[in-house]
Amino acid sequence: MRDHHSHHREHGDGRDGFEKRPGRERGGRGPRVFAPGDLKLLLLALIAEQPCHGYDLIRQIEAMFDGAYSPSPGVIYPTLTFLEESEMIEGDAEAGKKRYSVTDAGRHSLSDQAIALEGVRMRIDVSKRSLRGHDRPAEIHEAVHNLRHALQLHHGRWSPEEIIRVAALLNNTAKAIVDGPAVQAVQEKAE
Repeated sequence: MRDHHSHHREHGDGRDGFEKRPGRERGGRGPRVFAPGDLKLLLLALIAEQPCHGYDLIRQIEAMFDGAYSPSPGVIYPTLTFLEESEMIEGDAEAGKKRYSVTDAGRHSLSDQAIALEGVRMRIDVSKRSLRGHDRPAEIHEAVHNLRHALQLHHGRWSPEEIIRVAALLNNTAKAIVDGPAVQAVQEKAE
């Protein structure tokens, strides 16, 4: 089944922090890590906490994800340039490297977006857990791919009965995976 959709690629130009990593699901692409605008807000917040260089920001974000994700310089530096041109941060070149600090406009923007920033931090926690799940064996990745492919084949043809049938299959499978073999063996004995 895999060869049928191996040409599928996730859309997005990568400038908003959608790092694409090889060897992952969806035709070798990893999951989206940041929603549009999230990286800008996160960088602004990190710089407001402590002025730093772009490389430091990459390392801080990598630490937030426990090393499971590291944004590329090609994602970070254009975003820093955008924030600088928007006068949210300012860069001071020392020894050829820019050290960024937040401006009053940047602080005001952070204050206005406090709830959105909390949402970014929550999404980071969710993404971190999701990325950790990508330690799955190749056979499990293949099975997940096959499931997604099977669901795509149904596109637009969902009768009420089919929705109930497929939802029950998926929910029962998810429960069996979570319960594990020990619970399954007890259930089989009870039957």
